[in-house]
Amino acid sequence: MSAKKETLGKTVGVVVAVCLVCSIIVSSAAVGLRSMQETNAALDKQSNIIEAAGLADKAAGDIAGTFEKYVDEKYIDLATGQYVEKPSDNYDMYKAAKMPEYSVKVEGSNVGFQQRASIASIYEVKDDAGKVTRIILPVHGSGLWDLMYGFLAIDSDGNTVRELVYYQQKETPGLGGEVQNPSWKAKWDGKQLFDQGDVAIKIKKNANPSDPYAVDALSGATLTSNGVQNTLSYWLGKNGFGPYLKNQTWKS
Repeated sequence: MSAKKETLGKTVGVVVAVCLVCSIIVSSAAVGLRSMQETNAALDKQSNIIEAAGLADKAAGDIAGTFEKYVDEKYIDLATGQYVEKPSDNYDMYKAAKMPEYSVKVEGSNVGFQQRASIASIYEVKDDAGKVTRIILPVHGSGLWDLMYGFLAIDSDGNTVRELVYYQQKETPGLGGEVQNPSWKAKWDGKQLFDQGDVAIKIKKNANPSDPYAVDALSGATLTSNGVQNTLSYWLGKNGFGPYLKNQTWKS
């Protein structure tokens, strides 16, 4: 009996030791890779902004350098549309939406989330002379299965669309997932967001290509198309980037 207990004790001891060593290795690897993961996430974000900015050809493999040269990240108070200082060193508008001191409730909207940040990031794209040529607005809202995240790029007139780039979505491949299809993305180029100051852009089934305010809906993906519409209606409206676009402060 004593021998059996001794053997059991040794077995348990070995198992505990192995688990301890493995946990140390996993924890060390996670800590060691965190910096690399953060770097890759930042580079992926910059890559999508570069695409929305129309600078992919200029990037030529140097995403970070192109971003630093041509893109300025700024912060605006969504309530006033005015520029403000960056709230904190590591400020992120999506993380801020979960923090009461940095967010407000979203009411009377079917955009798909209940809180949004009070301060939002925007990106001003400059040419070689330093003149602002595009404004890139981060937008997100519900699709069929989950929230979809993207960048809306507009000309410096504050009205003409150039790109709508969705970089994170969980829609059905071949249906709602077509928000990332280049042929659908191309339909946005040149469309107008506002008519007489009101949000006029519409996603319509069998939209006339010559209609400056209409983009053809995704085939077989009504709920995803509705989600894109709700997203733009919210973020271009008075509770989103509407006050900022009305001010057009980047022109001053």
